[in-house]
Amino acid sequence: MRTQGSGAVPGRSEFGPARALGHRSILGDPRRGYMRDWINARVKAREWFRPLAPVVLEEQAGDWFDVPGPSPFMQFAAPVRPERASTVPAITHVDCTARLQTVGPGGDPLLRSLLLGFAERTGVPVLLNTSFNGKDEPIVETPAQAVASFRRMPLHALAMPPYLLRKRIEPELPE
Repeated sequence: MRTQGSGAVPGRSEFGPARALGHRSILGDPRRGYMRDWINARVKAREWFRPLAPVVLEEQAGDWFDVPGPSPFMQFAAPVRPERASTVPAITHVDCTARLQTVGPGGDPLLRSLLLGFAERTGVPVLLNTSFNGKDEPIVETPAQAVASFRRMPLHALAMPPYLLRKRIEPELPE
């Protein structure tokens, strides 16, 4: 899966430390450690060590994280199960934890659909998730801001239902 911004989806904006809850997010493949490095360096232009968060299907969260129950608002970090950490290095912090968000059956239907599709294709019910903004910028709030950020950043697609925008010339892929 390529990195993509989910754009300005209808609904209230998120704020604070839990501001990338899937409505205004950059999503990517958590199975590639270089994805974290590429997003930090090329997309967000920030320090290499900054962690990125996972979003996971609620019913499979316990298989991947030592989490006591649902975590729909990214309120705490949970240990990544040791046998799973090497499968999702882009969202596993150096201390083998991750500040996760769970999406249950009643959660955001688009985000849940993306997770189900990714899990079906890869066997991994987890996506990398970070707020849709660049360095020293606020999170995008409007369709115009989402399109402007998409044009400026090396993202591959922008989903703003019912639209999916792709660039005529694809940005480089992370290595």
